[in-house]
Amino acid sequence: MSTISKADVVVIGGGIVGAAVARELSRYQLDIVLLEAETDIAMGTSKANSAILHAGFDAKPTCWKARLNVLGNALYRQLQDELKLHIGWTGSLVVAKDPVDMAVLEELLVRGQQNGVNGLALLGRDEVLAREPNLASDITGALWAPTAGIICPFGATFAFAENAIRNGATLLRETPALDIVVENGRVAGVRTPQGVINTKFVVNAAGVRADDIARLAGDESFTIQARKGEYILFDRSVRNLVNSVIFPAPSKISKGILIAPTVHGNLFIGPDAQNIDDKTDIAATGNGMDRVITGARRLVPNLPLQAAITQFSGLRATAEDGDFILRESEAARGLVHAAGIQSPGLTAAPAIAQVVSALLKEAGLKLSEKRDFNPANPLKPAFQELSWEQRSSLIASNPLYGRVICRCETVTEAEIVAAIHSPCGARTVDGVKRRVRAGSGRCQGGFCGPRVTAILARELNIPMTEVRKDSIDSRLFFDKLPGNCEVPAHE
Repeated sequence: MSTISKADVVVIGGGIVGAAVARELSRYQLDIVLLEAETDIAMGTSKANSAILHAGFDAKPTCWKARLNVLGNALYRQLQDELKLHIGWTGSLVVAKDPVDMAVLEELLVRGQQNGVNGLALLGRDEVLAREPNLASDITGALWAPTAGIICPFGATFAFAENAIRNGATLLRETPALDIVVENGRVAGVRTPQGVINTKFVVNAAGVRADDIARLAGDESFTIQARKGEYILFDRSVRNLVNSVIFPAPSKISKGILIAPTVHGNLFIGPDAQNIDDKTDIAATGNGMDRVITGARRLVPNLPLQAAITQFSGLRATAEDGDFILRESEAARGLVHAAGIQSPGLTAAPAIAQVVSALLKEAGLKLSEKRDFNPANPLKPAFQELSWEQRSSLIASNPLYGRVICRCETVTEAEIVAAIHSPCGARTVDGVKRRVRAGSGRCQGGFCGPRVTAILARELNIPMTEVRKDSIDSRLFFDKLPGNCEVPAHE
């Protein structure tokens, strides 16, 4: 039987939207359960995307994307302090290379002004090259959007979820929704491998699987097309190649292959856009790399490929009409969809959470505010970013700060232990990587991976052979000897 048999609201999907919804609902006197099928939250689209807080000039006025992009961008400025989010407000440039592209930029300028985006401006070639001297010399101009930014997408997901948990929400990982129980046209529960959670309200935030979740309740009103995008990540030696997010003039299906800095001091290029049938296909391919490199070189010809450290791909959840699907199901009252959340879903997530909360209220959920709701997360020290005096102080308070486990990113054992024991703490090697960056540097975990594995085994009190790299079946070691592997106290 499940350890939880009843909830006011069950949120299905632990991505940025599900986590933001859980946090928004945790303002109220509700029992909230966040279900995640995988070993960790932020394992789907929220793990592999362009990590951009868009300004909001791309979507057509009046659609959900346009309205919630601009609102979400504004909300992140408040959340940045409350949730201790890592954001860089770099601005973005959409560059043109011919008169056709310039006409597109003029359309985007008008559309952005209609959407309420502040500060948009068309720049001439010389102005653009003064800002970004490494861009191709044949550009003719650009649209400048000063309100755009960059963020750590999984860090934001963890921050929303941790705050929700601090305010009473419950996270169940490795707990897929197997069925939605519907009685007399209304949601009555969610069936999981551990039993049924009785509830009258369910939020469907299942990303590329949102249409599958809807069908569990007899709702076949929409389908989700998985759209794959591949990326290449560069190390910190080339961070200054561009100063802001650089887009090409967009096509009808994609914002195009872009080049952008990350909040951690790296640089990336991508994504391409391929509609695929297999919703588990996140393999990086040679053809995908060729497309990404070719596209990025149109923006920055002298791309230093020798500085590339890894490649990855992600899936966007694309709805048939291209807009977000935010509504109560007509097949099962109490089921609210937050589906079709592709770009700018990361930016819009906190605004989507507000809309979902309002939809639940319209569906009959009683929202009584908590007097003791705490909107803030505590600050977590990042050893690499501290002065020598601050580092010495931390080591004096906790000697584990004196043990650097990841040499590339200067991540200490104390930070890893804290990441494991925080609300919705890390349970896998990549879970540690996404929280504190151990394994994110030039060697990609070649040095620290075994040490992180040993620390996970020790702190979770499990055998080394039970430690997983990331997904449910990704165990790293096979024990050939009788008994369990022994883990020294501090190794």
